[in-house]
Amino acid sequence: MKRNFSYGLITGGALILSATPGLTARTELVEAARKEGSVTIYSATDQAQAQAALDAFAKKYPDIRVDYNDIGTNGVYNRVISEAAAGQVGGDLFWTSAMDQGVKLAVDGYLAPYQSTETAALPGWAVYKDVVYATSIEPIGMIYNKTALKEDKVPQTRQELIDFIASGDYDGRLATFDPEKSGVGFLIQTNDLDQTQNFWDLTNALGKAKGKSYSSTGSMRETVVSGENVLAYNLIGSYALDWVKSAPNLGVAFGKDYTPAFSRVTGLLKDAPHPNAGKLFIDFLLSQEGQTALASKGMPALRKDVNEGYNVDSLNTLVGGNLKPIALDETLLNLMDPQKRIKFLRQWRAALKG
Repeated sequence: MKRNFSYGLITGGALILSATPGLTARTELVEAARKEGSVTIYSATDQAQAQAALDAFAKKYPDIRVDYNDIGTNGVYNRVISEAAAGQVGGDLFWTSAMDQGVKLAVDGYLAPYQSTETAALPGWAVYKDVVYATSIEPIGMIYNKTALKEDKVPQTRQELIDFIASGDYDGRLATFDPEKSGVGFLIQTNDLDQTQNFWDLTNALGKAKGKSYSSTGSMRETVVSGENVLAYNLIGSYALDWVKSAPNLGVAFGKDYTPAFSRVTGLLKDAPHPNAGKLFIDFLLSQEGQTALASKGMPALRKDVNEGYNVDSLNTLVGGNLKPIALDETLLNLMDPQKRIKFLRQWRAALKG
């Protein structure tokens, strides 16, 4: 009797919803998400950076619990695949800075299509087939120790960076992202290879200078602030823009000739246990409110109608008008081919050995 009564309530509610004049699809989505009661996110965004958005979502939808799992880029990718293979999908959406991995998940059938209501406010390059969405635009840049290196000595162009590293003045005190240990590191370094003519000149110079590679921007920050390293390049510049506010001896710089930018991307997992809550969270991340929350924690907004922090236009102005976003498309998969990846990483390791 109890089961029948509960079923009757749900059925009756559904009839009322469908019969109510003017009831929008949006309202139906919100109600369905509330009934699901929770949303599980597999993320590679540090919770400190994500917290403002998580808090804003919780305030807007207090009936939906957010289970936030910060497991790194490779952790996100591997968990989505392994859970799907086991037929035990536990997450509703992913959120990662490894754009290539996001597109790969879509191409390989691990994601479900969802046309967000916020798509019209995004640049065309920020949406992949209504399956993967960019949620930020974050410049790739350099950080340096201001005590050890004066601002007028900081390299301004790619060639100046190569010459700076090759000078021998800072041997053993230079750093960059490790493409083998970090998904976003792989994205950044391979994009550099694709977009520039002198990637291997730069990497070979770093190897000869006994440079080091790190698995995160945060770990590079620690070594530069302490003075162990003088300069680190090809890291997440959006984090650095936030860090310099509270670190007097930390400086941030962007190339005057070329400033690439990546995006944190999200998408709904196929067979998600709470698909409506997942869709609602995606919409929120892309909304003006969600983008404002992200920008307040150093993740510049894709939307032009966000005035908190940086948006796509003000960020382009900051870096001298040469911002070059990495587009969400299948060209990202070029170096994800296992054999090409192995070849790239082998050459990378050889270059760093000097």
